[in-house]
Amino acid sequence: MRRSDRHSQLPLFEGMGEAFSANPSAPVINVAMVPQRSPFRYPGGKTWLVPKFREWVKSLSHKPKIFIEPFAGGGIISLTVAFENLADRIIMVEIDDAVSAVWSAILGQDAKWLAEKIMSFNLTIDSAHKELKKAAKSTRQRAFQTLFKNRIYHGGILAPGSGLIRNGEKGKGILSRWYPKTLAKRIMAIDRIKGKISFIHGDGVKMMKKYQNDDEAVFFIDPPYTASAKKAGKRLYKHNSLDHEELFHIAKNLAGGFLMTYDNDQGVIQLARKFDLKFATVQMNNTHHATMEELLIGKNIDWVKNF
Repeated sequence: MRRSDRHSQLPLFEGMGEAFSANPSAPVINVAMVPQRSPFRYPGGKTWLVPKFREWVKSLSHKPKIFIEPFAGGGIISLTVAFENLADRIIMVEIDDAVSAVWSAILGQDAKWLAEKIMSFNLTIDSAHKELKKAAKSTRQRAFQTLFKNRIYHGGILAPGSGLIRNGEKGKGILSRWYPKTLAKRIMAIDRIKGKISFIHGDGVKMMKKYQNDDEAVFFIDPPYTASAKKAGKRLYKHNSLDHEELFHIAKNLAGGFLMTYDNDQGVIQLARKFDLKFATVQMNNTHHATMEELLIGKNIDWVKNF
């Protein structure tokens, strides 16, 4: 077998025409049916993609030596790979300082401290405002404050301009998404498998370039959604500036396998066509039970009807 053939991928797409729904009769992916492993409530999170990602990575000709997620964010795909032993080594990369503090703490030596801090915190409006005024003096303190904001801010949005949940679920306000036991349990579960994961606080695009000639490296690429006309990433993410054309160029030239996801938008479709990449839409139900479509993008892969 030629080295370039090693990552023959699950056939996902066919044709280069307009984006299309892969299989209209296939059930819509429901995030409520997927294991919740990340401590984050993450805008643009990929929990919904886990079932199909699992099928894709298991279809590779052999178990990947290296799995790389250059835009880790909430990290659900990397965590799935780690928990389900889908690759020998996992590299998570994130450029955001606050999000990186969380992963550095959990995947470093501070998971237990973070879990205990969450469990012991008595959340009220007064205690929330007091905590938000504090200046974090260590990585683990910043990690707590980041998860804290992520849980009590509207939509989990950490970007400038975000604010506290007002009404929330059943009128609970900031208590709506504050689940100390659940968060502590997830953090300690990650701590038990952290030996499989390397975390890098840095530029995901640079990491892609570093491994672009390694045919043992498999990538899941989920950049901030700022290429579409909606520009949602500018509202959701602090680090939203990205050269999407460069990203497509790098992806096209990756020696190993990759799966990329984007907002379903004509501008993105044009980039896929320009770099001769295949694309399709997939439907999912978000946490508000609304059906949405996103693009899945890859290369040298054909469509299968059971997708």
